[in-house]
Amino acid sequence: DQVEIPAVHMARHGAGLWQGRVDEIKDPYAWGSSTVAGILKKREYLGHTVNFKTRKHFKDKKSHYVSEDNWTVFEDTQEAIIDQETFDNVQRIRKNVRRYPDGWGEAHPLTGLMYCADCGAKMYVHRVNNGKRIPQYTCSAYSKVPVGTLCPTQHRINADIVMELIKDLLKAIAEYSHLNREEFIETVKTTQNSQQSSEIVRLKNRIAEAKKRLQELEKLICRIYEDNILGKLPDERYAVLDGQYSKEQKELTAEISELEAEVAGYENGRRSAERFIALVDKYQNFDELTTYMLNEFVEKILVHERDRKGSQQTTQEIEIYFNFVGRYLPPHFGEVQLTTEEEEELRKREARKDRLHQNYLRRKANGKQKEYEDKVKEKRKAEIEAKKEAIRQEDIAKGVFVPVSMLPAAEPKKGVANA
Repeated sequence: DQVEIPAVHMARHGAGLWQGRVDEIKDPYAWGSSTVAGILKKREYLGHTVNFKTRKHFKDKKSHYVSEDNWTVFEDTQEAIIDQETFDNVQRIRKNVRRYPDGWGEAHPLTGLMYCADCGAKMYVHRVNNGKRIPQYTCSAYSKVPVGTLCPTQHRINADIVMELIKDLLKAIAEYSHLNREEFIETVKTTQNSQQSSEIVRLKNRIAEAKKRLQELEKLICRIYEDNILGKLPDERYAVLDGQYSKEQKELTAEISELEAEVAGYENGRRSAERFIALVDKYQNFDELTTYMLNEFVEKILVHERDRKGSQQTTQEIEIYFNFVGRYLPPHFGEVQLTTEEEEELRKREARKDRLHQNYLRRKANGKQKEYEDKVKEKRKAEIEAKKEAIRQEDIAKGVFVPVSMLPAAEPKKGVANA
């Protein structure tokens, strides 16, 4: 957008370190990534004053940044230039994507929203290595060595299918909102209230369990410390146990903070039906979903395993949870009226799929499927090598390159001694 960097802007207004030297700046629009990141997380733009971000260290007498727990925030001290909802949404997006985009483009819009329904781990995007670069999400816990121990299956799903499902669902919600406004508001509020009650009970139970475990860990740490002092526990064993208990204590403390913040979010009404309805009214078109739109609407997506493993045509359950209301489906979404003939055809097709799937499982159990896959793989590899060899022979004929084996033998040259 050709917005000048702060150095240029300040110099034009007679401030900063580049006064009178604006012409020396090669690119006045070269924004640094750290500068942009600092802007995106700056609370002062919410209208607050934030003090005590740094503290002088007693060793080098220099200021060092401290954790946010030590900050002092004075709210609403000046006019805000960004609202709290947008700020929270940006922080959620920046928190989700923790690694740089790969060499194949930007990070996928669904990054950070996909979770395995069985183990709860995040799902990571991979792109098929066949030249098409189709993005697919798989469970991150399944891939950890040894593979298949933390989660039994991949839960693989194409990202494009999930994107289409979200588009269809949002379009159906928007259409339902326009056609029957009162009924839409009533169903949203009913869904939100029912899920909120059960979710708060679940969160509070988990908080109680975590706090009880924290107390047990504190007693264990005191016990092993006393045993170590009295000589009952060797120093090496004490160090191992202390490290394990301290790590679990830190993880539980962080989990409790997150759960308490989530409970406070429910109780403070931040997950209200009115906000979800206003969010639906905000957009008129859902044909193209951006990363920001997805994070505005979607809280998380749970992916279940396919009903038939190894089958190309099968069903797979996807749960989409929206911000403010949780899981919501408009009435009659996805329902299709079938005739008697269509139902019979569908039954026969499903029965055939079941037979083929059972045959696949039997072949996999007795090793015949592995033999077939190895045979196909070898045949495909041979075809690729044949194509490579044909291209290589064509290049040799054209003189593009000459293999070392075809070069004429060179006689070793004797050195000449200078007088």
